[in-house]
Amino acid sequence: MRTPFRSRRTVLTGGAAALVLTLTISPAAGAGTDAAPRQSGSLVLVGGGLKDDNTQVYGEIIERAGGTKARIGVITASSVPASQDPYAGDPDKCSNSECNGEYYSKVFKRHGAADAQWIPIDLDHISNADADAVVRQVNSMSGFFFGGGDQSRYLTTLLNGAAHTDSKVLAAIRAKLAAGAVVAGSSAGAQITAGTDMVTGGESYEGLRDGSSPGYFEDATRLGYEPEGGFGFLRSGLIDTHTGAYGREGRAMRLAADTGHDRVYALEENTALVVEHPGGPRERVRVLGPRGVAVFDLRRARVQGEASARGTAGRHGTWSLSGVRYDYLTDGDRYDPRLRLTLPAAGKRPLAPLSTTPVPANTDVFYSVANPAGVPYSFLTTARALAATRAQRTAEATTYEDGPRFTVTFAKTPGFTTWSGDGATPQTLTGMSIVVAGR
Repeated sequence: MRTPFRSRRTVLTGGAAALVLTLTISPAAGAGTDAAPRQSGSLVLVGGGLKDDNTQVYGEIIERAGGTKARIGVITASSVPASQDPYAGDPDKCSNSECNGEYYSKVFKRHGAADAQWIPIDLDHISNADADAVVRQVNSMSGFFFGGGDQSRYLTTLLNGAAHTDSKVLAAIRAKLAAGAVVAGSSAGAQITAGTDMVTGGESYEGLRDGSSPGYFEDATRLGYEPEGGFGFLRSGLIDTHTGAYGREGRAMRLAADTGHDRVYALEENTALVVEHPGGPRERVRVLGPRGVAVFDLRRARVQGEASARGTAGRHGTWSLSGVRYDYLTDGDRYDPRLRLTLPAAGKRPLAPLSTTPVPANTDVFYSVANPAGVPYSFLTTARALAATRAQRTAEATTYEDGPRFTVTFAKTPGFTTWSGDGATPQTLTGMSIVVAGR
């Protein structure tokens, strides 16, 4: 789900004398350097839109939780509580933490879990996050699933205010992960596993135009983030969700550039990023599901624009980002965060582009909410069209909005490879170069 609170823009002015600078993002500033405990367990993070018949993803969670002995604790505190749901008494219409918890519990049991139980924590039951009885319930589980909604409610219910310290329940879940349990989540449930600078909302165009600011805000278009982050289970990169479905590639790159992170995992719907040993030197990831996960690597990225410092915005039209490496992983592909290496799945082979058809024009690269004729997965569509043709080495796509208009340049630089499982269709992309420039 889209979160209802978004960031307020910050615009710096200074006339003709305004400072213009170039920022080179250093790996030392990235999320991969955050201090994090090594984990023996694993994460299964879904980009939202998890369908109840996705046997791949549900099966993976259950298998990692013990297979036929799996006991799944379902946390849905990101949903509104029953007291705020006008349909709380109607099982066919309700959409609150308790009925959502019941829904996921039934789905997990249907997919083969021995047991699945709602963990009774939400805005109506915040005190349960420190209740010994609920801690005992958590300790009896072998896996956990965080549902979607608004990740700010997870911060409110499971962390201790401004101190950002664990409640007893969150501390117990963290200990279970360290001991080998699986922690899964979808949409807000995946976002909340992030480390510092967790995204809180926003659209790509407004984010590129105005930059990011810390906080939660009413305007759904404003790019915001929580500096203290979420639960910090995954720190090797920022996390974004619903990426292609909502056209969030632009906001993902802008937030990473603004906050000094050098990697983003951009998750697609109904598809999981499976993370082994998060936080340690053996951390590895794998993609599971019908769509994919984009990895934006900003190690060598350069930002040009007015006052590119953390939490500030560039003057309209002056901001640009170059030197971003774009990999797109699909089902079965693996990625080594330490080596920054994509390993296509067994059975996929490099695909030599044979088409001579030019890349189709794209005037809405981030699937703008202002464009009623917009098409989801627009960014990926252009990238794959470029990969499939031998007629072009580069392709340009633009934003729907033009005040200013941003141009995205895709380039097949040396080392770029597209991989295919069927020998005809571009599926996995490695080493494509991305430039975003406002004009």
